[in-house]
Formats: sequence, structure tokens, C-alpha cells
Amino acid sequence: MSEQFDLLVIGGGINGAGIARDAAGRGLSVCLVEKDDLAQHTSSASTKLVHGGLRYLEHFEFRLVRESLIERERLLKIAPHIIWPLRFVLPHDDGLRPKWMLRLGLFLYDNLGGRKLLPPTRTVDLRAAPHGKVLEERLVKGFEYSDCWVEDSRLVALNCLDAKEHGADIRTRTECVGLERQADGWSAELRSESGEVQIHARMVVNAAGPWVDKVLGRAIPSDSHENLRLVKGSHLIFPRLFEGEHCYIFQNKDERIIFAIPYERDFTLVGTTDVGFEGDPSGIQISAAEAHYICDAANEYLEVDIAPEQAVSSYAGVRPLYDDSSASNSTVTRDYVFELDRGSDNNAPPMLSIFGGKITTYRKLAEHALEKLGVSGNSWTADKHLPGGNIDPEHFDDFVAETARRYPWLPESAVARMARAYGTRIDTLIGTAQGLNDMGPHLGGDLYARELEYLAEHEFVTTAEDALWRRSKLELHLDDASKARVRDWFAQRKVAA
Repeated sequence: MSEQFDLLVIGGGINGAGIARDAAGRGLSVCLVEKDDLAQHTSSASTKLVHGGLRYLEHFEFRLVRESLIERERLLKIAPHIIWPLRFVLPHDDGLRPKWMLRLGLFLYDNLGGRKLLPPTRTVDLRAAPHGKVLEERLVKGFEYSDCWVEDSRLVALNCLDAKEHGADIRTRTECVGLERQADGWSAELRSESGEVQIHARMVVNAAGPWVDKVLGRAIPSDSHENLRLVKGSHLIFPRLFEGEHCYIFQNKDERIIFAIPYERDFTLVGTTDVGFEGDPSGIQISAAEAHYICDAANEYLEVDIAPEQAVSSYAGVRPLYDDSSASNSTVTRDYVFELDRGSDNNAPPMLSIFGGKITTYRKLAEHALEKLGVSGNSWTADKHLPGGNIDPEHFDDFVAETARRYPWLPESAVARMARAYGTRIDTLIGTAQGLNDMGPHLGGDLYARELEYLAEHEFVTTAEDALWRRSKLELHLDDASKARVRDWFAQRKVAA
């Protein structure tokens, strides 16, 4: 007899993870399947911001902006280890959006969402430090406002970890290759390295991102499924371009914007693009044209020009947006859209497909999705910390200092990095270790085997790439020999299993 679940979630990106967490916390039996690693595609290829979407105000998407701004502070409270405030500097440039429009937009941005934790907008002199030697001389005045950073792929992993701790079955490297609607639910065929199994679920959520239409085609082959507009976004990572923890948001002549954000201490992240995409969304890379576009846009503002060949790394992903027939990829809505299918008689086991959405609104999307499915139980995720997040966001530095006092034998760099990654779960990771000798083999930098063991046991990690790129960004910091040791560790673990 096949395993029985209340809810099957297809897709291990942020939307699927958030729905699985919320549903499991309401007492549903949940199975989430992801054909690759968690957040391997769209949800790890973002600009890594929890933000209201300042430019969405121009398109009159006030509901989306308000919901995003409210969620921004909620997420900061429930996950202050992986989400933290940033200050963005928006230079005014003659010939683009006028000052009055920027002031009005930022006034709305400050007040639409009931901002409490984050400081308000202020005017800045771009001729003074720290901007004077970074930006071109023509830029005199700018506006500084607040948004938040998020470790996007860790946000997905922590939602899945919490879902698991509420009873959900999280299966990575498991693809749903067949879906058949029956009288009492859905029969799903799941394929993984260990073979194929059948499970049964009363309801299905199709949160497959760029593959949502493909899943719909398997489940309901008689209908046409062409709801998606895939929009490719790419980013470049440069050696640090400017000092300070502030970020820049640059207006482009094509009315798009480019961010330049301090990244992983030693780098600057610059992006993104909006390019229509067709084809297989797996493993896509930045194009030469996109790389030049990003650099050309940033060079309109930076005193010292950058070029694609200076980048140390890059990444690209596709946004699975709902096709609202907008003429421009930049103006197509970032709001989420649901498609609920209950069969021809409107009484069959439901399948809910999700289009669009953004990281900032994932938690609210999950609430709305369960409401759409008629799931009972109170919403509960608005003020429940994600794993490791039971820390006062206004006193995070105190938490880091206390962690350093508890583990004086840990290198300072390790304390800072691990406190940010794991929050209070750092105690679970370290366990009974009394010194570095108890942390297992040293793999390079401040990485020891015990951390990989924790990631494999708690955060669904099975490969070196999972650990080095998605659960961390150690790929940017470790040398080749260290990364080879990490790959060897996982190879040996697989053999031992």
C-alpha cells in the first residue's frame, strides 16, 4: 500500500518550503518533493533582498508593496540571523526620475507598511564620504532608505527544517514523474536514486517554479498550459568595489534599476537583468550581453569603471512569472497568482498551482494558498521564529559576542560566520565539542567536518555544491585544495552509506 499524505508539495523553492512549513504546523501530513537540491534554481538566484519593491510603486502595485513592507519586518523578527537591515543610497541623476517623484515614492515606501524597526529615509550629500570617491562627480544629492538582506537559499532550507520538525517528509533529489487524479485524492509517482515509489495525497500544491506548466501537463494533460513568462535575471560578483556597509541602487535610462551590494565581506554583488527566456531553465548562466549590460549600467554611476572580466563569479536564474501580457519583462507583475483545479465537476481532489511571487511575500503566499485549498487551522507563522532565529534583531551583535564567550576556542571568523548562518542552532552544531580537535578534520579556512555533518543530518545536504554554494557561500572563500577536501568528504560519506 502506498504512503498516505494530506498534502503533496511539488517544488523545493521558497514557495513550496513555506507552504510545507505552514501546513505541517497546522497538523497536516505533508510530503515535499524537489527534483534537485532545495533552492537550487530560482530561490538561490535572487538579488537576496527582503524588500517592498520600490519600483513597483511606479506600476501602481500598492497592495503588493504594502504586503511586502509588512512582511519585511515580520521576517526580520523571525529570522534575524539570516535577515538583517541594509541602507540603500539612491543617487538623483538629472534627466531620469525627478526629485519630487523620488521623494514621493520614498515617503510612501516609509509609510505604507507600518515601519517600526527600520530607520526612515534621509537625504545624503554624495560629495561627502563615503560616496565622494565612489560615485561620479556629477552626482550631488541622493536619498538613503532601508530594506533588508536575506540569505535566500538558507531561508528555504530553514523553512524545510521547521516543516520537518513539525512532521513533514522532505525529499530532495526526488522528482514527481507522474500524477493521476483519483476519486479520493492524487496518486503520485516519485523517482529518486533509490528507485520509484507511489504515494497518495488528498491535495497537491504545484510550486515547481519554472516547471509549473510541465507539472500541470502531467496532471491534467487534456488542457493547454501556457501561463508562465520566464524572465532571466543575472548577477556578477566583484572584488569589493567600495568600503562601508551601505548599498547603491542605480537608475538606468531604460527605467530599470541595478543594485550594488556589499557581499560576503570581501565582494560586491551587482545586478540584475530582466531578459525573456525560453528553453530549459536548469543550469543557466549569465550571457555576455547581460554581463556588459550590468557593467555599463553601473559605470554610469561609479567613478572607477568595472568590466565583466573583473568578476570573480556570477549566477543566473529565471523568475517564473505569471504572464499578464505586459509588453516589458520589467513591468510584468511580481505578484503571485493561483490556479486552483478541482476537475470538470468542481468537486474533485484539488491541485493548486502557483505562478510568480517573490521571496519577501512567501510566508503570506503560503497562508493564502492554504486558505485557497480550504485548509483549517489558524495561521501561525507570522511570529514563530525559524530554526535558530530566537534572537532579538536589535541586539544581534550581543548574541555574537555571547557566542564567542561560550566558545573561546572557535576562531573569530568562525563565530561570526556560523552565528549568522545558524543563529542559536550553533549550539546544536557544536554539540559536546570542547575544542577544535573535537570538530573533526579541518577542511580549510574555518570549516571543519562537524559542520558538514550538521548540514547533512539537519539541512538536507548531500553534495559539496549544496554545502558550499547554497547552505553557505564558502565556495567564494576556500581555495581549490579545501574545496577538493569537501568533495572528498561527501564522496566518502556516500560510499559509507
